[in-house]
Amino acid sequence: MPHSGTRKIYFSFFMFTADLRPTDSAYTAILTSHLKALTAMGYHGFDVHIAPGDPGGDLQAQVESYRRLRQAFDAAGFADIPFTTNVGTTRTFDPTSPYAEQRHQALRYLKSRVDITSILGGENTIMSGPFLYPYGVFPTTDDGQGIWSDALHAWMQPRYAAARDIFRELADYAATKKVKLAIEPVKNWETPGPTMVSEALDFLDGAQAGACGVTIDSAQVVMESQGPAVFRQNVARAVAQNRLHYFHVSAPDRGAIADCWIPWDIMLGEIEPVYSGPYLVEVFNAIEPFESSMRMTRRRFWRPGEDAPVAGVESAYQVAEAALKTLRRELDAHASKARQRT
Repeated sequence: MPHSGTRKIYFSFFMFTADLRPTDSAYTAILTSHLKALTAMGYHGFDVHIAPGDPGGDLQAQVESYRRLRQAFDAAGFADIPFTTNVGTTRTFDPTSPYAEQRHQALRYLKSRVDITSILGGENTIMSGPFLYPYGVFPTTDDGQGIWSDALHAWMQPRYAAARDIFRELADYAATKKVKLAIEPVKNWETPGPTMVSEALDFLDGAQAGACGVTIDSAQVVMESQGPAVFRQNVARAVAQNRLHYFHVSAPDRGAIADCWIPWDIMLGEIEPVYSGPYLVEVFNAIEPFESSMRMTRRRFWRPGEDAPVAGVESAYQVAEAALKTLRRELDAHASKARQRT
């Protein structure tokens, strides 16, 4: 059982932004200051969101802008720091669309995101996120009524079927770039599907999408799952298929990790023996677009170098450091219990 100091732990930049603004050199300087502070704490790598950009924009130009951003990070002393990415599909770039032209437009978009992931993360990095069905897009009837429950499941099935060929080609392309694809199920108020790990695995079974796998997120599992027994079954199923590509450590309220409602014994008891990849600490700060899209009522963790300090409110760095200590403590406690059992 590895010591917590040897386990790779990454930090999500959702604490700071949902858009790296790669053409903004002044903002790049702010990002590098965050990288410096977080690596000094002991984080080994980072997860960054790749914003959709202009739907009519030049995808190759976007790719090149991230190449220059990676070069700026390298020049600032972070050449050895790995990055993973978070990617979502959109109403425009929809691989589940009933229209073939739109699905292939989505494929070109997703391939560009694989290219960006490869540029930022190098070989054997991970592109994770809700990139199957468009994030935040809920279906309606012709008269504007929402489609829910059994009707929603029936509506989603042809969408999943339509995306199979796209994902087979995407997985083949990602393999040439040595990028692992990891579909992340998210909550039912963020997307109509997939909302559970089993749904993502069912889709991949039907798609036969090569090395495409799943991300398991502790917050999503707690809020959207069917319970510990199904969680254990899904982990075992993903591992048996070599599809467990990423594990996110996130509080149910998407806030601070320290003293939150993560069932550590259940989570680590299943994940630690079978998973060798990085753990991602994911905190959604009360910044746009999250404060509105997630209807956040909690205070913002103020970001050094970006926000004025707020008396009585923790900074983003304090929350990040406490999260790292908490996860390391829980990993060590789990390892100690495992040794006692043997």
